[in-house]
Amino acid sequence: MSLLILFGVFALGLLIGIPVAITLGVSSAAYLLYQGIPIVVMPQKMFAGIDSFVLLCIPGFILAGNLMNSGGITERIIRFANAGVGWMRGGLGLTNVAGSMLFGGISGTAVADAASLGGVLIPGMKKAGYPADFSAAVTAASSTVGPIIPPSVPMIIVGALSGISVGKMFLAGAVPGILMGLAMMVTTYIISVRRDFPRQPWGGFGELFKSFLGAFWAIFMTLLIVGGLMSGLATPTETAIVACVYALAVGRLVYRELPLKAVPKLVIDSAIASAAILALVGFANVFGWILVSEHIPQTIAKAVLSITDNKYMVILLVNILLLIVGMFMETIAALIILFVPLLTLAQSVGIDPLHFATFAVLNLMIGLTTPPVGVCLFICANIARLPLSPVVRAIIPYILTNIAVLLAVSYFPPLATWLPSVLMD
Repeated sequence: MSLLILFGVFALGLLIGIPVAITLGVSSAAYLLYQGIPIVVMPQKMFAGIDSFVLLCIPGFILAGNLMNSGGITERIIRFANAGVGWMRGGLGLTNVAGSMLFGGISGTAVADAASLGGVLIPGMKKAGYPADFSAAVTAASSTVGPIIPPSVPMIIVGALSGISVGKMFLAGAVPGILMGLAMMVTTYIISVRRDFPRQPWGGFGELFKSFLGAFWAIFMTLLIVGGLMSGLATPTETAIVACVYALAVGRLVYRELPLKAVPKLVIDSAIASAAILALVGFANVFGWILVSEHIPQTIAKAVLSITDNKYMVILLVNILLLIVGMFMETIAALIILFVPLLTLAQSVGIDPLHFATFAVLNLMIGLTTPPVGVCLFICANIARLPLSPVVRAIIPYILTNIAVLLAVSYFPPLATWLPSVLMD
């Protein structure tokens, strides 16, 4: 009965549109009250969930991304991406994907990518003659590259949960992220050729070089973050602070588009966004503790192993489970609740932890573009001023493309493990 109350309240909260963090908290409180467990357990478990030094880097990376974005980074990245691929058929769609790959190295979150690039590119694509549903779909799909290419907030969460080096997690996401971006560019080009979408005029190598110089300082931020972690000179938290100082210097002194009076608001906005993430982490930790106390992880592991102990079949079953979970649950909440028990299951059949962590995050990123809880889907549909249904239909080819990349990463571990082993082991 207690589990029925827990899952019933949780499902009801999701159905009526209550934020995931609040739903996790309310359902956990309902369980504790029914079981007669002192409610003081909630703040204790919430604190335990966020009491991690690694999580301190989340506010830093969010602030660094906001500083760079407010300092003129979005337009420069779009200009560089457009100079590189805009001349091809469906050029603005390709620019959209390429811009997300570059912007992902700045923001670390898919929502920031969808809102920032989508606010510029979706109206621009519509004005250039692209269908509104396609414009929203390609923006939502490409935004999922952001949390795969370093830096990445979900990768930081995984590092805090599992003890895997955040630096290795960042590097493990680089190749899959690039592969996902390239696959979506191929999909975009095929759709564009079939539907005879427009292309931009070729601006010449001069424009390509000028746009690269404009975007260089933004792109270099990714190299600064990864380089600091790989060298061992800085922890993830220290790297995030360095990224903030760098972003402030570039926005203020190089691009000269970041007024000092805007900085306090950016700090407040970043603090609010960070608090929302950490509150979600805290509530999800309470929910996860309840599941552990009810032996749900062991039940899941036994159920899977009762079907098969073949490593490749376990990978398939885990992917199916996470794809379904990603449709209904926010990424960070799903990671905190399910990652550790599924990691234990994966290790029991010989799956490398770094490999598993990479395809688990990649899997849940797809959930950001699937209803009913696809946050990026809602953002882009809202920017395009469309109902959700036409955007869902338009994004199906991209979801299938991303699932194909997911299967490639799942069944060919070197795509995730090769770069960290070369650069850090």
